[in-house]
Formats: sequence, C-alpha cells, structure tokens
Amino acid sequence: MSYIVSKLIGYLRLLRPANIITAIADVLAGVAISGYFIPVSLNALTLDMTLPVVCLCLATIGLYGGGVVFNDVFDAELDKVERPERPIPDGVISKTQAVILGSYMLLVGILAAFAVGRFNGASGWIALAITASALIYDKWGKHSAALGPVNMGLCRGLNLLLGVSIVPAALATYWWVGFVPVVYIAAITNISRGEVFGGDTRSLKISASCYIAVFITMLTFAVMHNRLLTALPFILLFAWMVMNPLMKAMKDPIGPNIGKAVKAGIVALVVMNAAWVSAFATLNFALAVLLLLPVSIFLGKIFAVT
Repeated sequence: MSYIVSKLIGYLRLLRPANIITAIADVLAGVAISGYFIPVSLNALTLDMTLPVVCLCLATIGLYGGGVVFNDVFDAELDKVERPERPIPDGVISKTQAVILGSYMLLVGILAAFAVGRFNGASGWIALAITASALIYDKWGKHSAALGPVNMGLCRGLNLLLGVSIVPAALATYWWVGFVPVVYIAAITNISRGEVFGGDTRSLKISASCYIAVFITMLTFAVMHNRLLTALPFILLFAWMVMNPLMKAMKDPIGPNIGKAVKAGIVALVVMNAAWVSAFATLNFALAVLLLLPVSIFLGKIFAVT
C-alpha cells in the first residue's frame, strides 16, 4: 500500500498540480476574452454551454501536465546533480514511467481540444502548437538564454488563445493578446535562471520592466471596456504579489529569494487571469476565477512549483 501511495505522490510531484491550476485559469481568461459568456449570467449556464469549457480545461490539464513531466524527463541527468530530490533522480518514478505519463497527458489534452473544435479545428490545432512548443522548450529552448524565455512564454500565450478559441471568430480579433503572457512568462523564466546559483540585478530589472508592461496593457484594456473600477483591485493585487518578492530579490539576488520571486510569479497567474476576466466579463466570473488562487497556493505548499 505504501508503494502505491509513494508512486501516486511521485506522479503528482511530476505534474506540478499548483501550476496546472494556473493553466486552467489561463483558459478561463481566454473564454472571457472571447465573449463566450456575455449573453448569459453564470447562474443561467446550460450543460451545452459549460461542456466545451470543461473540455478546454481538461485539455490544458493534459497539455500542461504532459509538458512539465517531459521537462523532468529531459532534465533527469542534470537533476541528479542540481535537484536530486525530484521524483526521477530520487528513484520514485522511472524515466520510462514518466515518459508514459507525459505521453498520455499530452494525448488527453490534444483529444479534448479537438473535441471542442470539431466544427472548425481551431482548438485542436492550438493544442498541437502548445504540445510542440512545450516539447521544444523542454528539450532545447530552455538551454538558450535568448530564446528560452520567449519559448516558454509562447506556451502560455497559446494556452490563453486555447480559451479564446471557444469562439473561433474571436481569434481573428484577439489573437495578439497571446503576446501578453509571452512577455510575462518570459520575465518569470528569465528570473528563474538564477534560482539555483543566484542571479544578477540587471536581469531582474529587465523582468520588472516586462511586468510593468503587462500591468499597463491590462489597465488599458480595462479602460477600453469601461471596467477600470472593476479590474483595478485585481490588477493591484496582481502587481503586489509579483513585485514584492521581486524587489526583495533585486536587493539580494540569492537563490532562495529568486526562487520565491519565481513561485510568486507562477501562482499570481491566477490573479492575472482574474484581472483579464474582470476587464472583459462580469465581476462574478472574475471572482470565480480568483477562487482558484487559494487552491493553487495550497497545492504549492505541498508540491514543487518550479
């Protein structure tokens, strides 16, 4: 029995549950941006309307989960030195078992996305693009100082567009919004490079500038949609969550401080997505997305985030 429990915990550690919650929030933000829920209130939703949203959430669980599993697969030898406590180098999960898990997760993600886009294929093709981007990052992208952060950001940007694809016509209007998560995640990835051995202040300042650009973009959208008063609390909470630990890391760029800044940036994705929702949809929908934050924080205390 203890063997089975140990295996299950090992698989969960590979999947980074706290991060998967943030991926779900990405999709929900994309759904809000698409205008999918504008005609109805949350308490008037029907099964026909909610099922595609559930499928997209399942898709992002599979895609994100599969992506992070393969990250550990490709890093298995390096983790023996830098992170020996991780499931593969620790011997809890074999590399073969991890490959099988990652492959199944990606397959579930792709099939769930194609189920939503069966009439146009948009969601499915985006899922394939996410899969390719994640695997490229896992194997090659993260080793490039210039392309790595952008590659990782592209995965998140496409994940946001996966949500938008629930209304295919909305992709033609809002496709470029996918660049905002690219900038944000590129900033976090840039910070994470100093997580093990420490970083430098100049690199952290670049990430801070990217964060500020994201804040300004979100404020602009809120003003454009006459929702500034609704969105402002979400944006301020988001800014506080990411800037507070980043400022501490800039003052003392040692590994533990940088690790906290990275973790805060990932968990704050839920608040960022709630802010997107507040700028495009109702306050109730934004609060519903925000409720994912304590879930992500709780899981982040149990399982690794970075």
